[in-house]
Amino acid sequence: MAVYQHIEKYTDENEVARTKKTWRYRKQFRVDGRLVKISGTPRVNTRAAAEAAERKAIADAEKPPDPAIPKPKEVPTFAEFATTFMATYATTNNKPSEQTAKESILRHHLLPALGAKPLDQIMGVDVESLKAKLLRTDEKQEGVSRKRVNNVLHVLSKILKYALDVGMVDRIARIKTLKVDPQKFDFFTFEEFEALVAASSAEPQWQAAVLTAGEAGLRLGELLALRWEDVDLARGQLRVMRTDWRGKVGSPKGGKDRIVPLTSRLRAALTGIRHLRGSLVFCWEDGRRWTNTTMRAGIKRQEKRAGLRVTGWHVLRHTFCSHLAMRGAAAKAVQDLAGHQSIAVTNRYMHRAPSALRAAIDLLEPLQASCKDARKSA
Repeated sequence: MAVYQHIEKYTDENEVARTKKTWRYRKQFRVDGRLVKISGTPRVNTRAAAEAAERKAIADAEKPPDPAIPKPKEVPTFAEFATTFMATYATTNNKPSEQTAKESILRHHLLPALGAKPLDQIMGVDVESLKAKLLRTDEKQEGVSRKRVNNVLHVLSKILKYALDVGMVDRIARIKTLKVDPQKFDFFTFEEFEALVAASSAEPQWQAAVLTAGEAGLRLGELLALRWEDVDLARGQLRVMRTDWRGKVGSPKGGKDRIVPLTSRLRAALTGIRHLRGSLVFCWEDGRRWTNTTMRAGIKRQEKRAGLRVTGWHVLRHTFCSHLAMRGAAAKAVQDLAGHQSIAVTNRYMHRAPSALRAAIDLLEPLQASCKDARKSA
């Protein structure tokens, strides 16, 4: 028995030196391979009472667990679960570009701030502290944009909701995103786009690429992945079925393919560059794929030749959507042609359609006229 007397020396209020002896027990032993430590003081200060208390503590420790009492959950840290999230949910549900974006947000923002915290201990105050830290601007660190903060919060929310779905935690913190001003985007005017098309005629394949982006609305990755089997020159249409991200080919954004009719000059441009070098529409002479670097250099060359500002391929996609809206296309048609997942994205372009606003106001004219006629007849 590991029973002993604890001797404590002290001075009482009369400054008399005294000694206090207390019987205690302390012991460590293994139960099913697990190290157990017990210690304590009996209620009655005797050796026999200490030995009895020790025997009871040992018996309690060796008692098998009650199956009716649920075991406490072993909750991993945020860093541990983030690894599981990326290996399971992200791998299954996200495209390579989305996985890379999540990994970057985890590495630069979430793991430094929350990595060591158990999942069930991430509270609202931790989320608000993270927001404040990201937005902070001082001499040593420049704060990130509100849109970037929302991207970080979106990844955090996804991970916590996944933990809740798989039963790792019973509740999660509520996450509120920041208000962000409407996104501004650049696009070419009708005159600028025509200048770009004319200037790129010196390189027919690049002119076809410019027209495919500006008159069919393909994204950069969709241009890189476009195959001749996707282009139906006889019917005058193309089908967007895949996208290329750093050489990895998958389904387009939103996971849905779409059909886009060809304008007459886009149809002519694609017919003019029809080749047998390989399956890709836009490629090198030996059939090798163009890369993002190739594309950036190509559009920069065409823009400089046209005397325009240097932008990028996504400006041509914005141009496609903006020109459709300015010419009076319906929002639903723009959404389907551009492959927008949400009509809210399409609506960013619709304010550029003054004809649509005029048409809406004109709907009131017959009503006003009928009211006047009714008053005259009365």
